Amino acid sequence: MFRKLKGPVLFLLMFLDVQIIVGSTPICVHGHTGCQALSLADLFDRVIQHSARVHGLSSDLHSDFDQYFLPSKINRNCHTSYILTPNGKENAQRLAGEDLAGVILKLLLAWRDPLSQFHRSMAQHEDFTSFSGNKALEMSDMVQQLRLGVERVAETMHLLGMISNSVRGLISKEALGSQASGSEARSMTDQQLLYCFRRDSHKIQIYLKILKCRIAPEQGC
Repeated sequence: MFRKLKGPVLFLLMFLDVQIIVGSTPICVHGHTGCQALSLADLFDRVIQHSARVHGLSSDLHSDFDQYFLPSKINRNCHTSYILTPNGKENAQRLAGEDLAGVILKLLLAWRDPLSQFHRSMAQHEDFTSFSGNKALEMSDMVQQLRLGVERVAETMHLLGMISNSVRGLISKEALGSQASGSEARSMTDQQLLYCFRRDSHKIQIYLKILKCRIAPEQGC
């Protein structure tokens, strides 16, 4: 009997195993004959569901944090402020699909190291339960898995001619900015990091939904 895979692990394996075939041939897992077609809309559904779990986990951790630590005034200046994000849903809808995909990937890349930092910090708090500390680790892992999934979606869009830039083209210029923001993130408090990530994860979820509506408007968008 096979052991049931947990959601984040299954999500990661699914995206690592997807093979993209351009043209009229369906996109299939493993490329096996008779496999179930995995359309771009299906890929979007999966990353959107995963992003919802990430945002939900950040909200749970926020509640845990409020329970174990005294509230304090939060500096709302986030280390991702150098990334130009559309203000509000209407402005995001006006942004070109390629630019919106780039914003999503840049935000996910910018959180790679700060979330690891947040987990290490939580592990040092004796009053913070091990259960909540595990949530912090899970959130860090899930964001990396989400980034891999979004990269797969972006590469598929590139191969299908929907965007002109590859993933490397979308985020290559962001590497230096990400490194520069690292020192700023290290100086942020745990509460500030959690506030900023909760805000950015909500943006990512909204942007992914808008991007999906660009390629599959017939699905009730």
